[in-house]
Amino acid sequence: MTVHRDIPLIAALAAFLVALALPMGALVGWIGHAGLIVPWLAAAAGAAVLLVLPGRGGVAAALATAATVAGALGALNALALGPDAVARTAPGLWAFVVGLGLLAWRAMDLLSGLAASRNPAVARLFGLIVPAVFGLWLLFLWQVIVVGFGVPQVLLPAPTVIGDAMAGGLEILAADFHQTFVRAVIPGFLIGCASGFVVAVLVDRVPFLQRGLLPLGNLVSALPIVGIAPIMVMWFGFDWQSKAAVVVVMTFFPMLVNTIAGLNATGAMERDLMHSYAAGYFQTLFRARLPNALPFIFNALKINSTLALIGAIVAEFFGTPIVGMGFRISTEVGRMNIDLVWATIAVAALSGSAFYGVLAALERSVTFWHASYRHRR
Repeated sequence: MTVHRDIPLIAALAAFLVALALPMGALVGWIGHAGLIVPWLAAAAGAAVLLVLPGRGGVAAALATAATVAGALGALNALALGPDAVARTAPGLWAFVVGLGLLAWRAMDLLSGLAASRNPAVARLFGLIVPAVFGLWLLFLWQVIVVGFGVPQVLLPAPTVIGDAMAGGLEILAADFHQTFVRAVIPGFLIGCASGFVVAVLVDRVPFLQRGLLPLGNLVSALPIVGIAPIMVMWFGFDWQSKAAVVVVMTFFPMLVNTIAGLNATGAMERDLMHSYAAGYFQTLFRARLPNALPFIFNALKINSTLALIGAIVAEFFGTPIVGMGFRISTEVGRMNIDLVWATIAVAALSGSAFYGVLAALERSVTFWHASYRHRR
């Protein structure tokens, strides 16, 4: 066993013992309540077994993960039994959470080791499991801290409250998603990226355009959203067209700059080789330069996937029909419906992450042969 890898487990066991000796709150204790002592025993036993369990394989990772999950359920159960207990009256709870954090650290370390497996299928599976487990751990901490410290809902609602708002407002959130993402983000993203790509090829083909268009594109990209959004609303109206126009402005320049950089990344040796084959400009472009530029183009697409959503939501603050993510956030904040505001933010975050993930998967399937991708692997 490596000593530095055992330190989190030793510290976790110490925190669990301290938690057992401290009260969980004014009305809730560890001993005598099966919903608390059983998760405590599971977490402590898992940490103790991991100290003597050799290796870093799947058994150790599964044990550490199961022990962490059992302990997390116990902490949530403790909060459900004593919702009025704040941090200073429940020192045992926070000692237990600290121990769980150290145990979760060890679990994610073991899962990360499996994600580095030489088996591609295993590496891909655990490459998805590790961020999912980390995200769930952050949600757990959010829930425990907000409920345990008694944070007012108007400042920060708990994840369970946001989940209830999402479940209760599915129809509203679906309409907002369709208005913002489907009708504004996707068209604006496609038009902005396509126009940036075409202009980049023109700049590469006609060199004097590089001196004229690039400074102009840089100027446009520096314009603040809050400045151009009202103008686009006056030009294109209050519906989705004005939001798509804002998205076009925001996504044009990143695609332009990255495509030009990608086209210039082709070395002189490759160009000379194509020239020796008597290849023309467009033959060289499509057979050598564009394939080499694909990593740069996908970088621009991934950057624009987040910029497009941000631009559309912010643009909706300056005029929109009574639907849309930006409209929902601005109006519900005024009504103090903070749970629905956070539900809309969650939908936007999930939509943007899914959009980025689709582009990343497409990049992997298209550029698997490229040297930069092999280097990342």
